[in-house]
Amino acid sequence: MAQYTPQELAARLKDGLLSFPATAFAADQSVDEEAVREHVTWQSGYDVAGLFAAGGTGEGFSLTDAEHAQVVRASVESSRPEVPVLGSAGGSTRQAIAQAQASEAAGAEGILLLPPYLTECDQQGLLEHASAVVGSTRTAVIVYNRANAIYSAETVAELARRHENFIGFKDATGDIEHLAKVYARNGDRMFYLGGLPTAETFALPLLQLGMSTYSSAMFNFVPEFALDFYRDVRNQDRDAVTEKLNRFVLPYLEIRDRGKGFGVSIVKAGIRAIGRNVGGVRPPLHDLTEQDRADLSALIEKAGIRPATAATAA
Repeated sequence: MAQYTPQELAARLKDGLLSFPATAFAADQSVDEEAVREHVTWQSGYDVAGLFAAGGTGEGFSLTDAEHAQVVRASVESSRPEVPVLGSAGGSTRQAIAQAQASEAAGAEGILLLPPYLTECDQQGLLEHASAVVGSTRTAVIVYNRANAIYSAETVAELARRHENFIGFKDATGDIEHLAKVYARNGDRMFYLGGLPTAETFALPLLQLGMSTYSSAMFNFVPEFALDFYRDVRNQDRDAVTEKLNRFVLPYLEIRDRGKGFGVSIVKAGIRAIGRNVGGVRPPLHDLTEQDRADLSALIEKAGIRPATAATAA
């Protein structure tokens, strides 16, 4: 059962760093539940505002419904009580409803609603899809504005009018004009978070558009650096942010951009580089090359950001 009301959860999430734990896979690509639990336990040991299980970095798109429920439940049970865990919901409307309800049953505090599968849709269709999912659960819901799910300011406002448990808007487009319209129309009715790949790159300018937080993929393997970066953003310390961009984030992007889908693959490589292990990625993604992994490991060492608590995992 959720410990936070949707409004309490929004208040917590909007003022702290968020992250999506990678989902651990065994050598045969089955879910490694023990490693999932170990990774979430380690991640929740830091002062992070919330963790999203089975999301994009967690390769939720590759999980069956049964695996999705397994990962969310294992994450909820492994996180410190002070660190709320949210699940995800995607696919068709009925599949998203099933995943939202399974996340609620697993004890998740809420869900991130991913775009519907494959098809294009207008605002009316998107509104009814999202409304059906939000209305299917008592827990908090955040919509993910990306791909074929671009929510207009008016659609966001209507969802907010219909559903008290609709609390957040996550963006992966970086469309400044669109974001300004959404924030101007909806204000503090919800909170806003950045979701562009390697969100640190965009965090400082998006703060001015009302995005008080973002989801950090690199928190998976350099959590102390990620938290320091977030503090610098919230303090609007441009010099400190620029120094960290140059020292690690921008060189990291150069490695990430060597292959499609490496936004997830590089996270798992980073976890391995610090002495932990959550396995590789599932197709259609593929792992970094040996040279890519070596370059990433060297970058972490050069930047001096290996976490102090990175004990070796099984």
